[in-house]
Amino acid sequence: MDIDLNADLGEGFGPWHMGEDEALLDIVSSANVACGFHAGDPVIMDRTVRMAQSRGVDVGAHVGFPDLLGFGRRQMQIDPVELATYVTYQLGALAGMARSAGHRMTHMSFHGALGNMAAADAQLAAPLVRAVAAFDPDLIISSSASRAIEDAAAACGLRVATTFLADRACDDDGLLVPRKLPDSVIHDKEAVLARVKQLLDDGTVTTYSGKKIPMKVHSILLHGDTPGAVTLARTVREVVESAGRVVPISRQQVQ
Repeated sequence: MDIDLNADLGEGFGPWHMGEDEALLDIVSSANVACGFHAGDPVIMDRTVRMAQSRGVDVGAHVGFPDLLGFGRRQMQIDPVELATYVTYQLGALAGMARSAGHRMTHMSFHGALGNMAAADAQLAAPLVRAVAAFDPDLIISSSASRAIEDAAAACGLRVATTFLADRACDDDGLLVPRKLPDSVIHDKEAVLARVKQLLDDGTVTTYSGKKIPMKVHSILLHGDTPGAVTLARTVREVVESAGRVVPISRQQVQ
C-alpha cells in the first residue's frame, strides 16, 4: 500500500510563525503551502518551498479565502467567477516560487471554509476546479472525500487524490463536520492513531455519528499547528510504514 503523508505548511505571516514546518518536512512526503490569502507571504512561501525541495518533498498550493484575520476558516460569500480568479492567483504564486527554487508544483488543495463549501456544493466546486484545470491540467487535487469536487474534476479531466484528515471528524457522506461541533477536532493521540490503523487495516472510517463507511485514500493529512504534532506525525509515519510505503501522490496511480 502506498500512502502520501501530507501537511499544511507555510502558515505564518511576517515575523509570526505557526507550527514546526522544518521538523514536519523531515517526516512528510508532500506539503500544501499557504499562498498569502489565509496565511503565508512571499518570504515564507519561498523558504518553505526551498526547504521542501532540499528534502525531496512535493509541494502544492493551499488555496483559501482572502481572510488573514480569520485564517480562512470563515465562510465568505464571493461571486464564483471572482473566486475562481483568486484560485488562479494563488496557484500562480506558488508555481512561480517553486519554479524559481528549481522545484515544481505537483498538486493543490482548498483550505478551510473554502474547501468545506466547495466539497458540499457542486455549483461552487465546478468553477473553482475549472480554474485549476485551466491553469495546469496535470495538477492533482488533494481533497477530503467529496462527490462535488470529484465530479467537477472528472468533467475537467483532472485527477483527485482523496485525503484522510486523521484528526478531523467526518459525517456519513465523508464530509468534514463543522469545527463548532464538540470533538470535531480530535486531540487525543491514541484516538488519531486508532483512526489511521482502522483506515489502513480495513479501508473504513468511523463517522461522527458512529457509522463505519468505506474510504479509499491516497493521502493522510497531518496538521502541524497542534501541540505534539511532530511526535504524532512521526508515529503516524511508523504506522503507515508498517503497512506499506510512504509515497507522494504525484508518484501514485491516481485516477
